[in-house]
Amino acid sequence: MRQLVHSGAPWESSVGYARAVRVGAHVFVSGTTAVDRSGNVVSPHDAYLQAKHILSVISSTLAKTGATLADVVRIRIFVTDIATHAESVGRAHSEVFGSVQPACTMVEVSRLIDERLLVEIEAEALIA
Repeated sequence: MRQLVHSGAPWESSVGYARAVRVGAHVFVSGTTAVDRSGNVVSPHDAYLQAKHILSVISSTLAKTGATLADVVRIRIFVTDIATHAESVGRAHSEVFGSVQPACTMVEVSRLIDERLLVEIEAEALIA
């Protein structure tokens, strides 16, 4: 059985993806950026606050599939400037996942879909 979770973001229909997909016990959360429900960039110049917002969205998305942050087994973090943002994004990640300790990768990318976005995060969960 395949469960799709949509957030209502306009990109989901125009690009053709879901915010998350659950297949069996596996949950895959799409790359998530710091954009609010109105389409506004959250905290345009603060990677830490963007990461906190993103992790909150991921938590809410997981809940819609029956998963929790404790079920997360893999995180991928994309930052636009790793030298500048790695520490603050890492701190936000640690505050949420310090006791869970999922596998995690952080890489630098040349840019995200909006130049005010500094970080994008994907998550994978396995519901026990």
